[in-house]
Amino acid sequence: MTHPQNKENFSCCSCTDGTNQSNCCCSSLTESHAAINRATSTVTIQNRLDHVSARVGINRMEHRVEPGLYRLGNPDNNSPVFASANYTLSFDALRSALVDFDCYIIVLDTKGINVWCAAGKGTFGTDELIRQIESTGLAGIVGHRKIILPQLGAPGVSWPDVIRKTGFKVEYGPVRAGDLPAYLDAGTVTPAMRRVEFPLWDRVVLTPVEFVHVVLPMIAAAIILYFLAGIGASLAAIAAVLAGTVLFPAFLPFIPTQDFSTKGLILGGVVALPFAASFAMSPSLPPWANAMAAAVPFLLIPTVTAYLALNFTGCTTFASRSGVKKEIFHYVPVMAIMAGAGIILGIILGISRLFGVI
Repeated sequence: MTHPQNKENFSCCSCTDGTNQSNCCCSSLTESHAAINRATSTVTIQNRLDHVSARVGINRMEHRVEPGLYRLGNPDNNSPVFASANYTLSFDALRSALVDFDCYIIVLDTKGINVWCAAGKGTFGTDELIRQIESTGLAGIVGHRKIILPQLGAPGVSWPDVIRKTGFKVEYGPVRAGDLPAYLDAGTVTPAMRRVEFPLWDRVVLTPVEFVHVVLPMIAAAIILYFLAGIGASLAAIAAVLAGTVLFPAFLPFIPTQDFSTKGLILGGVVALPFAASFAMSPSLPPWANAMAAAVPFLLIPTVTAYLALNFTGCTTFASRSGVKKEIFHYVPVMAIMAGAGIILGIILGISRLFGVI
């Protein structure tokens, strides 16, 4: 959803006596620069509902605010300027952290993507920041030349280019919006504010949107496998998806290895163990068929889990763009081979059962 915006004519040149004089604090605004969006620090129930729908992937690309310049409280030409993405969760996190602060927020058009992901894609980037500074006439609204960016936006912004083309200096604030009041009071970012953490809640909160994306294919696969191979195969499909979308982010820091793919393969292998053991001990199958049946979950469950685990590379600061590309190049072919082998073994078992071989 798009937040409704309130625009009004606003000049930073209001002096203490209430008059508007061009020589009292800044030069007069042109008509094209006079309209500034108004924002508040209050997060409404409607905003909360928007956050929930974004978390579960409903209208995923429609959770946006209008790009441009916003004023929070009653800022003047000396008030700080913050930059944000036009993703509602990013914008709302920023404005709700700035209760009782008078400031400006310049919102970049990131196509409804959060700061971290947009910086990696380049939409929270140098060109867009420069464009918004120029199109909003920010130089005529504030007397200083500093914009405070979220630290996670740093990969997308070249501060030398920004200062060269606009005269505005880029300063990186804390990682979390909640630290902004302390940062503004102290006038500096402490090492603790720079530290990127990824605790359990931050990991688990990512699971609904990933699960929602695959829930329908999971249900379809579980139903098909139930009729083709029984309840065990159906439960194995469900377990593979839950491992990749729920268990993986929860246990991410505790799974050995660096790559998300190998972490997913390890977790998937652990989840596959009870299914493999169950299939291997089926009294109705000959030993060779038991061995093949046990191999199928060891090939398919880790593959599904690892593939879904790759989705979380863009949600964390654990991975870099180049590292993810390298990982995909190395491990996706391995996943494809494992999946192909598992499917072939499953088909052989199905044909053998159909023709009474087993």
